[in-house]
Amino acid sequence: MTRPAAAATSATTPSTTSSPASPQQSERVIVLDFGSQYAQLIARRVREQHVYCEIVRHDIAAERIRALAPHGIILSGGPASVYEDGAPRCDPNVFKLGIPVLGICYGMQLAYDALGGRVGRAEAREYGRSTCEVLNADTLFAGVPSETEVWMSHGDQVDGMSAEFVPLARTATCPFAAVRHATLPIFGLQFHPEVTHTPAGGAILGNFLMRVCGCSGTWRLDDFATSTIASIRQRVGSDRVICGLSGGVDSAVVAALLSRAIGDQLSCILVDNGLLRKGEAAAVIEEFTSHFKTDLHVVPAEDLFLGVLADVTEPQEKRRRIGKAFVDCFAAEAARIEGAKFLAQGTLYPDVIESGAASDGPAATIKLHHNVGGLPDDLQFELIEPLRDLFKDEVRQLGLQLGLPERIVWRHPFPGPGLAVRCIGAITRPRLDTLREADAIVLEELDRAGLMRQVSQAFAVLLPVQSVGVMGDARTYDDVLAVRAVETEDFMTADWSHLPYEVLARISTRVINEVRGVNRVVYDISSKPPATIEWE
Repeated sequence: MTRPAAAATSATTPSTTSSPASPQQSERVIVLDFGSQYAQLIARRVREQHVYCEIVRHDIAAERIRALAPHGIILSGGPASVYEDGAPRCDPNVFKLGIPVLGICYGMQLAYDALGGRVGRAEAREYGRSTCEVLNADTLFAGVPSETEVWMSHGDQVDGMSAEFVPLARTATCPFAAVRHATLPIFGLQFHPEVTHTPAGGAILGNFLMRVCGCSGTWRLDDFATSTIASIRQRVGSDRVICGLSGGVDSAVVAALLSRAIGDQLSCILVDNGLLRKGEAAAVIEEFTSHFKTDLHVVPAEDLFLGVLADVTEPQEKRRRIGKAFVDCFAAEAARIEGAKFLAQGTLYPDVIESGAASDGPAATIKLHHNVGGLPDDLQFELIEPLRDLFKDEVRQLGLQLGLPERIVWRHPFPGPGLAVRCIGAITRPRLDTLREADAIVLEELDRAGLMRQVSQAFAVLLPVQSVGVMGDARTYDDVLAVRAVETEDFMTADWSHLPYEVLARISTRVINEVRGVNRVVYDISSKPPATIEWE
């Protein structure tokens, strides 16, 4: 589908914790994931309405749903066609629970098909913006303009209207862009209300939550913090937890949560792998000894990581080797910490879903992250991942609530494999040093221009490409550096930042003048999708 810009245990598989807050919610909505890369974006939009939301498998049993007692059920989109053999389906009894259901795109087609309707290939596929005409302003479309822009992404659609369904909206090529069941609390939207390209999407989702599901919208992120801290205390007891630090906001928030929950039972380990940003190791040491006063262990491992990465250029292999080396270093240091039973990680939902691990659902794997992929079966820790249901902006909000300073909370994201996935091609110490210096200039100039908050993530990428240049009277044949800057709400989709020309000019001039070995700077103007934010 076209996607718009918008977000010591057993010796078997390590166990994880997802959101420990969910069982305590007085009202919640669940999303059944049918393989959409944006199922969590739906959940995020629901949370923006102050209703707790979580994702579950598409084939969860209806009785299990009944036990969860959600106020509503949302069926996500997905890449399949409902009439294909093997297409993912939900328990048909879901539609008999009496719980309101909203199907989105594939979810709408699935509900319609399951209740006796017919779905077929559309005569005119719709991908992108479309004008939607509201036919019935009750319930879902209350307060929505009679004509509103929506985002379509489908090749199939409802093929003729069943007597059991009532049309609510249409587009020029999709006569049933929104429907509701005549007697059951079941609704369907052929378009995507969760993306920013559907301006009235929040209002439509809000109508479903408040008018149809009867939610009151009382959930707040601080509820998540309170219940998560309580859950960690209950689970950990008197044992010790180890937290791997990377210098990023995610691990910092995890450390703050754990510090609040268990105090001096927390030990932090920083593996200085030589792949960090300029001055980052020193900054982390300062922050987690003076601010957190944490039991901090620093492992110098630059030579080890450079060794395992020698002559490796394939991105996934880089990630695998870095992941293994990290676990080896971490485990060796953890073995020296008495009573360590739990490992805490700053895994976020974008990490989980892009690694194909979300809800054990059918979403495709895009890339490996060493904090969600590659963990050995005999890892001798129970995993605690208290942020794995949150988006980056929610993590930042949580960090501020926990009292973290803004310089930590608003630090730009940094990938788990570090500069290894920004140094395209071979990894060597000189190339990493070149990249580090250039990257520091990019961030310094953005900060100088007051753009660090506007830009969600910015960094330099060293390319395995040389170009001819002239410096003074001499011919050069040096490296090309790419600058990447994006703006996003959720890191599931992103647009490239339209940085002022004068800022780009200062970055280019400084890099070429100050970083030996670089004679050309280019700017990446690719959005996600189709590109990813990181180059590897």
